Amino acid sequence: QKTYLDSVCLQYRLYRLLNSHCFCLLKNGMGLIIFFLCAYVPKTEAGHCRWAEVLKDLERIKTSKDIDVSLYTANADEDEECQELVIRCFFLETEVIIHECSIKNCSKTQDVRNIWKNGNESFEKNKLTSTKSKKCKECEEYEEKNFTEFVQNFVKVIQRDCK
Repeated sequence: QKTYLDSVCLQYRLYRLLNSHCFCLLKNGMGLIIFFLCAYVPKTEAGHCRWAEVLKDLERIKTSKDIDVSLYTANADEDEECQELVIRCFFLETEVIIHECSIKNCSKTQDVRNIWKNGNESFEKNKLTSTKSKKCKECEEYEEKNFTEFVQNFVKVIQRDCK
């Protein structure tokens, strides 16, 4: 008996909600069209880029003079199906920077940690899984480049992924 009353109460609440002032537009065709157009408006580039925070931190560290490391650096124009592996490679290399900064006490250590943390969170949140293609390289197969070139390529790869 109680379940039936709960169901009736829920139906009444839904009826009141749909008849409220906010939803009066949904009763006519034009209101529905407006609602669906608003629901399907494409997101702005900044809105859909899961790497927005990483890009901000990369901008902060790119001019750092006290980070002097050679890092495996993927090319920004790697094949599209290798994109996730390339990004993972860049995030793995940030661990090297963190280690180097802990030894040298770099001024941008926290920004580098933020890049690593945000990258890992995004990978976990989105459950990214890519299959290894024969044409995709392992991180260690890429050429070692200096910190400045590493950051430049990292930014390009992230921006490419955000488009």
